[in-house]
Amino acid sequence: MLKIDQRTSRAMNRRLVLNLLRREGPLSRAEIADVTGLSRATVTFVVGDLVKENYLIEQETTRGASGRRPTPVAINYDGHAAIGIKMNIDRIECILTNLSTTPILSHAIDYSNTRPETIVEASHQAIKHLIANAPKGIGPVTGIGFSMPGIIDNRNGICLKSHRFGWNNVHFAEQLFAKSRIPVWMEDDTIAFALAHHLFGLGRNVGTFIALAIGAGIGSATVADGVVLRGAHGHAGKLGHVKQHLEGPLCECGQRGCLQASYSEPAIVARWRKTKDLPAAKDRFDMLEAAKQGDAETRAILKDAGEQIGIQLAAQINTIDPEIVIAGGEATAFGPFLLDPMTETLGKYCFMQAPPILADERDNFWSPGAAALATQRLFDFEVDVAADETPV
Repeated sequence: MLKIDQRTSRAMNRRLVLNLLRREGPLSRAEIADVTGLSRATVTFVVGDLVKENYLIEQETTRGASGRRPTPVAINYDGHAAIGIKMNIDRIECILTNLSTTPILSHAIDYSNTRPETIVEASHQAIKHLIANAPKGIGPVTGIGFSMPGIIDNRNGICLKSHRFGWNNVHFAEQLFAKSRIPVWMEDDTIAFALAHHLFGLGRNVGTFIALAIGAGIGSATVADGVVLRGAHGHAGKLGHVKQHLEGPLCECGQRGCLQASYSEPAIVARWRKTKDLPAAKDRFDMLEAAKQGDAETRAILKDAGEQIGIQLAAQINTIDPEIVIAGGEATAFGPFLLDPMTETLGKYCFMQAPPILADERDNFWSPGAAALATQRLFDFEVDVAADETPV
């Protein structure tokens, strides 16, 4: 059980106030007290600390018929910054954001291998570049978020397993912190994507939703009552490793028949190139254009992918009962050619009415998703409130 001492109580009250202002926008101290149930004295103390630390800002007051109105306070999203790093097969994508994960500056670094020491050094160089080139007036960097596909011990910043990169028990957050001297948080990329949408995106005011990622792999993450469900061993949401055909293609995990081995974005495009006898240079954008031009074979491949992913997604929906599904990843570029068949399949396989599928509203929410790992500690009770600090 959590020991409720003075430090823990202070951390919880701070997050209670910040979370309220994140959801509702500017409120007066009296309104904060009324909504949270905290005493006016406690709210005054908490708000005062947060204003001093530049996390909150007092806004201008107005005069009404009954005189001067109470001073509202709001989150000062530009008072601090965060860095998000997304690890891909051949490059890291890095971004400097404010506390709402709004991009300020981006930078990418290519590499020839994915050994941990290579990625630590590339990340360190990217961090130095972003800080050195940050616009004037940007607040201090409060933390770094690093996301990658894999099974992650997010409390200790350890990659327990990543089939894609061959990592096993890599204490990455500790290694990057040793170079950067900035707190580092680490998470599976789909979970980071879901967390960003929970805090600042399409899931901001949604109690329960599923984030679906269709890119180099297929993954999902569930947020229920503001908490990301990771499972007992961090395996939750590995939708791409549900067995589709036991004798199917070999997956990166070493087993055959996984959903993502046949229906990830690279697998979809590879099937299209093989069917149409096209060169390797043809990519998903060429495939999308062919679908737009009405090519029957192209549309059939996308329809099949949408239906097969939809069957497995429906089983997850029947278990979780989400309000919405937020779809992201490279394959969402196919738009209705992929998502409409998926939606139709959900209508057939879901026990009750299928939730809507909402395509990610940003072109790339992955690096900002990583940055959300650093800002999460300010808002979410899921983070260890007793420690109120990074595990590294």
